Amino acid sequence: MHKLFGKKNKSKDNLVESQYNSTGNDGPRPAETNSMPDSNGTAHQQNVVQKNETPPPQPPRPKLVFHCQQAHGSPTGIISGFTNVKELYQKIADCYDLPVGEILFCTLNTHKVDMSRLLGGQIGLEDFIFAHVKGQPKELDVTKSQDALGLTITDNGAGYAFIKRIKEDSIMDKQQLVSVGDHIEKIDGKSLVGCRHYEVAKMLKDIPKGTTFTLRLVEPMKSGFSFVEKSSGKKGSGNLGSGKQTLRLRSSGPATVEIPDDVVNVAVDKINGLLESFMGINDTELAQSIWELGSKLDNPSDFAMKVDNSDLNEFGFTDDFVFDLWGAITDAKSGRLTKATTEFNEQF
Repeated sequence: MHKLFGKKNKSKDNLVESQYNSTGNDGPRPAETNSMPDSNGTAHQQNVVQKNETPPPQPPRPKLVFHCQQAHGSPTGIISGFTNVKELYQKIADCYDLPVGEILFCTLNTHKVDMSRLLGGQIGLEDFIFAHVKGQPKELDVTKSQDALGLTITDNGAGYAFIKRIKEDSIMDKQQLVSVGDHIEKIDGKSLVGCRHYEVAKMLKDIPKGTTFTLRLVEPMKSGFSFVEKSSGKKGSGNLGSGKQTLRLRSSGPATVEIPDDVVNVAVDKINGLLESFMGINDTELAQSIWELGSKLDNPSDFAMKVDNSDLNEFGFTDDFVFDLWGAITDAKSGRLTKATTEFNEQF
């Protein structure tokens, strides 16, 4: 057995402490009476008895626990107590005693740079988290000889945008130093740390054709994998880990445990495909938010108004694109969508 990091032991101690504390104050408060004691003190005595009654024991609240490792190799850590992606990254950083800025992105159930396994807005209760940390930085000069560079960009939800796909025979496909999983750190010396994927995509799209620019990338660390252990199959919270339930993470609001709906999954995949085609970005959480915004509406006009009056307005969606999003939502609701492979055509 590999020894766990000191931080991990601390997390385990915190877990036990939290479980005990969760039952200490959760019991119902004893009923109190507003009766004034009469001359013989009967009401007062009854009130004392009520206050001395022991409340019935409450079942402990489930504590969701996930296992993680660094993708290039490390002992297994235990992560719990997070409600959004940024908190998750901080928990992982604390576990391994490294700056949170060193974590580029996470994959689920594989240590490989597999963009189909990226951690997004949902984590299965049986999922194993692999954290990919910063490796070798690299700089290259790129000449934008075509309108599109051939990239699909996503981000980790915590300030880093990185390459999810490279289109075959595109400008970037011919750059030997560029790889899927690379963090786009700078363009012409301007730091992109803290930028969302759509902001980075717009910067690349706005570079005039024929311009040569300098791109600074940081690739994930690549190393041996000798420390990584296989899953024991006992992850999750025990009584909740069915393999189908997922922890839904939100940028605002509490995380919730949900059972994925096939209709929702198909709709989100289709919407994400549209985001890639029209904007060159990939964001499952954004696609989920668009679905939730339109799934209960009855016509495209109401949907367009909802988009304009929501945080989605900052993306600058065109009217035609909003109509395409509405089409994906209605197709999913009517059952016309199936699990499809969506072609994408980057525009930057």
